[in-house]
Amino acid sequence: MRGPMTISASILNADFARLGDEVRRADAGGSDSVHLDVMDGHFVDNLTFGPVVAAAIRPHSTLPFHTHLMITHPLAYAERFARAGSDLVIFHVEADDDPDAVIDAIVAAGRRPGIALNPETDASVVLPYLARVDLLLVMTVNPGWGGQAFMPEVMPKLRELRAEVDRRGLSLEIGVDGGINLDTIGDARDSGGEVMVVGSALYSTDGDLAPTVAALRDAALRDAALRAERSAERT
Repeated sequence: MRGPMTISASILNADFARLGDEVRRADAGGSDSVHLDVMDGHFVDNLTFGPVVAAAIRPHSTLPFHTHLMITHPLAYAERFARAGSDLVIFHVEADDDPDAVIDAIVAAGRRPGIALNPETDASVVLPYLARVDLLLVMTVNPGWGGQAFMPEVMPKLRELRAEVDRRGLSLEIGVDGGINLDTIGDARDSGGEVMVVGSALYSTDGDLAPTVAALRDAALRDAALRAERSAERT
């Protein structure tokens, strides 16, 4: 059963010269978690940061840190990011390492495991691992760069995965990552998403993030109400 919606602030679009302040801004603005995009320049065509940076910003918030490993060999780094203060470590099913081995390493490090899949990856690829993870992250952009446009063509896959999670009675959350803003959050929520990863729609705002976070929550609720109303009219 789908749980409440939460907002995860992606610092990929934050000011890297003042990441501690940006994490505090997400916390004070009412975000529910902080999303750390880790890229290796190989799995995706971009580089971000490593465990040292994650550890440096950890003291700036008590919010859960979700570390998203967009890297070819997550097995080599899962424990390092766990030690750096990540509460949940997400890796890609498309990475080179065996998914079960990566999950084992994250659990052994005392952290919660998550698994992500890219827009072109079929839903069936992650089905064997759903019972072993705490978060399934559905990408609605091709990973590597912030500010990309939401891909609505991923929504049928999201709905398929939502139905499978509910059918099996699993307790994992489903996250949606990529292009989430006031115009798209309702579709992502209605299709089964719970953890909304928001980057540019948050950090394009100066100062207090609370109004933006509140507007995102309101947009999701408003769109859900409109869809329910339209569905009732059709019946």
